[in-house]
Amino acid sequence: MSALALAPFGHWLQRHGSLIRRVQWVVVLFYVTLLVVPAVLPLPDESAHIVNNLTIFAQFVFWGIWWPFVLLSMVLVGRMWCGVLCPEGALSEWASSKGRNRAIPRWVRWGGWPFVAFSLTTLYGQLVSVYQYPKAVLLVLGGSTVAAIVIGYLYGREKRVWCKYLCPVNGVFGLMSKLAPMHYKVDAEAWRTSYHSVTRIVPVNCAPLVAMRQMEGASDCHSCGRCSGHREAIALTARTPNHEVVKLGARLATGWQSVLILFGLLGIALGAFQWTVNPHFIQVKQLIAEWLIERDILWPFAENAPWWLLTNYPAQRDVFSWLDGALVSGYILGMGVLMGCALSAIIGLASRLLGPWQRQRFYHFSQALIPLAGCGVFLGQNLFGLFVAGFGQQHLMRFLVLGVIAGHFDLALAVRRFFANLQRQQFG
Repeated sequence: MSALALAPFGHWLQRHGSLIRRVQWVVVLFYVTLLVVPAVLPLPDESAHIVNNLTIFAQFVFWGIWWPFVLLSMVLVGRMWCGVLCPEGALSEWASSKGRNRAIPRWVRWGGWPFVAFSLTTLYGQLVSVYQYPKAVLLVLGGSTVAAIVIGYLYGREKRVWCKYLCPVNGVFGLMSKLAPMHYKVDAEAWRTSYHSVTRIVPVNCAPLVAMRQMEGASDCHSCGRCSGHREAIALTARTPNHEVVKLGARLATGWQSVLILFGLLGIALGAFQWTVNPHFIQVKQLIAEWLIERDILWPFAENAPWWLLTNYPAQRDVFSWLDGALVSGYILGMGVLMGCALSAIIGLASRLLGPWQRQRFYHFSQALIPLAGCGVFLGQNLFGLFVAGFGQQHLMRFLVLGVIAGHFDLALAVRRFFANLQRQQFG
């Protein structure tokens, strides 16, 4: 698709901002309905299915369609979900327009929040079984939405401070959008020329706080279209999917992005999706339980934790003991450390083979794993969504095998192209 074909769409978004705001409120209403209503209904029984139970339907929409395909949209159209449809972003910006307009404190702007927020949310979601129970969904997603509103009310004016710094999926979305075949490109020469224009320049409110003149990639831009045509220098433009990783990564890749890829998406997320089906997890649990019983240490077997701390649904025969919670936490965090360190060693060795150690080159190489990380999270979310919708294990395994094969094939092609392009840049 040519740049000329994309630019009018960006201009259309800019002209129809009021329509987009109305659409956002419709999405907010749909989101709140799926979040709140199932939480006040009785839990579904074994005969419930997606076509006859609102709770099952909501779980399938959230985890089988909504989140997986939001991730997919990042790769296809950049962060347009964030700028056009996201209910949290819309509510946070609305609250910011009515709020205190305080300066953004340093602790909010800390660069490690994308990794920390993603990791803690993933871990906590597993401890309260967020994929299975609507009260847990309301707690995790609803809590995030309330936090977005509070942060919006306190800081900035008509800005999305939560989305920029604290949203648990902000870092993930930023990484995925690096692969998008389109972005809002800034023409530096046209921008400089606009300083001498007699035409009045209309200011643009960039809600996600992007420095528009210096904008290069798609990671921070929410693709809302508000800046399209600004100073006749910004337009939605096509690009190759590897442009931001290969050509801009040498300068724009950061250490926290590498940590999120290696330890977060390929470590902690993997552990969260895997622990329920890993037979070694059960074996280790039995060994530890026997060791504790032999020493008459019985308090870890208590099942008295509240549902908002550990899964506790006796009627569904689904209750976590303190031992379960500790083992799940240890497995997920341990997988994060193990995978992160192993992948860091491999990437570090590859970087060292190309010459003297350069930290920036390590960060750059880490971004070659973004396609694999994205495939893993997409498949994991889809599998949970299909499971709660009533699909059998055999169907899920077929889906998983096909997805893994396709993901590794795409990864092999992406990595091969990445290093080929990098070699051409360095050695001519």
